[in-house]
Amino acid sequence: MRLLMMSDTHLPKRAKALPAPLLDELPHADVVIHAGDWVDTDTLDLLESRSRRLVGVYGNNDGPGLRARLPEVAFAELGGLRFGVVHETGPAPGREARCAGRFPDLDVLVFGHSHIPWDTTALGGPRLLNPGSPTDRRRQPHCTYLTATAADGRLTDLVLHRLPPRR
Repeated sequence: MRLLMMSDTHLPKRAKALPAPLLDELPHADVVIHAGDWVDTDTLDLLESRSRRLVGVYGNNDGPGLRARLPEVAFAELGGLRFGVVHETGPAPGREARCAGRFPDLDVLVFGHSHIPWDTTALGGPRLLNPGSPTDRRRQPHCTYLTATAADGRLTDLVLHRLPPRR
């Protein structure tokens, strides 16, 4: 099962559209995961219409239209793994322990908010993944998103995709 993970798209404030390399991944993904801060409902509509399956949550910058359509936390079994998706996990120090306590039954937790790519595993808890942002790199060198394969209870082929600078 091919996964495409993103967060913090902030459209149309941080970019006018999702980057072409990310859009090119959509037909290859069995599941698209968005960890919040969409900002506009057009992006949700686009991903719903072009994804085989979409798992998404709202973020702190998402208004009533998105909050009416998306949960704060989403759960899905994908390729034999228990996934959770949430926007905010709090500050980086102590993140693993907090997430292990809050989500002890998950194998993988995808989160957003910081725009900083992240890949760690909480002691006794889930693997924590943040795909960064494909549209707003903040203090990072690149805008980013993640792809991976979930199969037979394993997450493999995890790739952090670095996008070229926007012109």
